[in-house]
Amino acid sequence: MTAARTSRTRWRSLGTYLGVAIIVVWGLAPCYWMIVTALRDPKDTFSTSLWPSNPTLQNFADALDPAAKVNFSRALLNSVIIAGATTAVALLIGVFTAYALSRFEFRGKYFVTGIILGASMFPVVALVTPLFQLFTDIGWIGSYQALIIPNISFVLPLTVYTLTSFFSDLPWELEEAARMDGATRGQAFRLVMLPLAAPALFTTAILAFIATVNEYLLMSQLSSERTAPVTVAMARFTGTDPYVTPYASIMAGGTLVMVPLVIMVLLFQRRIISGLTAGGVKS
Repeated sequence: MTAARTSRTRWRSLGTYLGVAIIVVWGLAPCYWMIVTALRDPKDTFSTSLWPSNPTLQNFADALDPAAKVNFSRALLNSVIIAGATTAVALLIGVFTAYALSRFEFRGKYFVTGIILGASMFPVVALVTPLFQLFTDIGWIGSYQALIIPNISFVLPLTVYTLTSFFSDLPWELEEAARMDGATRGQAFRLVMLPLAAPALFTTAILAFIATVNEYLLMSQLSSERTAPVTVAMARFTGTDPYVTPYASIMAGGTLVMVPLVIMVLLFQRRIISGLTAGGVKS
């Protein structure tokens, strides 16, 4: 019986590791192929080799060339500005909203929750024309605010739901104890609850930042050459031949965007995991 049970355990472990390996390969294969293509000589762009053919860094130089028609360095800065501002505002609003939804009982609470859920499900494509017309009328087309404000509305539901789930499972006895010791509700929130919510805040910030960087549809319609983020800049890449798409340079640009995000996630993976799982266990 013991031998049979040991054999079943080994097969289950093998199946688990096999499943993890398949998921990892499935997820990382496109990233690996993008890096390989970015390192290839442009004439070998369509090579099927799993290794770079005639490795070169020229594609990265072409992508970052300040004299190029598309200023990719400026686009990187634009993405940081847009995503940073969007994340900061979404967290500022989301943390208070999530605290109110999880801590207080008030009339219309579930209606507000439903509105937030509905906003998260609203199709982006349906907003392109109204927003374009609105920002054109008020002279905002091509400005940073025209790119930041819509993104806030998209990432705010994610922020609110993530933080609400976390706040709901925090031990409220600590806040009550702080208030019994003389702290105001604001002081208890700032000194007790916010430090406990730090993992969730950090996780939400990263998710909101990445979601904003990945946005393309609205950015392509509301941005100008001065404010275009990296997603739009890569779509506008042009080579020396107007009839040939510079895939290698586009892959180099994608690699420049992907690598910092991957490094950031790897450096802070413990905080991200703790933020995603902390709300799932009640104290």
